[in-house]
Amino acid sequence: MIGAGNMGGAMLRRWLDAGLLSAQVTVVSPSGRAMPDGVRVVAATPVERFDTIVLACKPQQLTSVAGALRGHAPRLTISILAGVELASLATLIEAPVVRAMPNLPVEIGKGVVALHGERGAEAGERAATLMAPLGLVEWIDDERLFDVVTALAGSGPAFLYRFIDALAQGGAALGLPADQAARLALATVEGSALLAARAEAGPGVLADRVASPGGSTREGLNVLDGDEALPRLIEATLRAAARRNAEMAAIVRSSG
Repeated sequence: MIGAGNMGGAMLRRWLDAGLLSAQVTVVSPSGRAMPDGVRVVAATPVERFDTIVLACKPQQLTSVAGALRGHAPRLTISILAGVELASLATLIEAPVVRAMPNLPVEIGKGVVALHGERGAEAGERAATLMAPLGLVEWIDDERLFDVVTALAGSGPAFLYRFIDALAQGGAALGLPADQAARLALATVEGSALLAARAEAGPGVLADRVASPGGSTREGLNVLDGDEALPRLIEATLRAAARRNAEMAAIVRSSG
């Protein structure tokens, strides 16, 4: 692994929990950040060849990283660099490359990993197998949609955390102790998400099942549904994140 910050570290911890041997892993980390027991940590890319390389550094570090990888011939290179397209990677990496966009819940095996690359090729199959323990794996055929996937699934946990916070703050504003409101909000979201994942009906149907006609839940939904306030807010949020992803990709293209 080239870099193992928040996302790379989450992926690594899950792989180790799923049975990957720590002795099989080398992490390149100039900062020397602490890693799980048994994982080899080096400050610079070693000269030996590796079966799989995961690019989990900052996108702006790609050029220098690619220089250090010249001469390596892994069977698979996976890039989780936001905004860095396959075309840009292909000019720098001398190996089959698959783009991946994971989100933070991969650490507990409940994440989402979007993949883009040659799905039917050996590299694609190896990438899908490697990502399977992390959660839901989805192939994205049109790379132009990767910015949208990054906004929805990659950034989505941050947006959801904001909603949980807002739900708790709303309860506190109406008189609940703040710590109690926070516990209630978190447990409500956790249980509701688990139920939605198991239910045959979609979330919209489940919402209507909770809301009796003329009841308190319906009154609250009327606020969220009025003038499509919530869908409009979420769409604007995703558009902003997707636009920034596209801007970062343009910066990488121009620098190459």
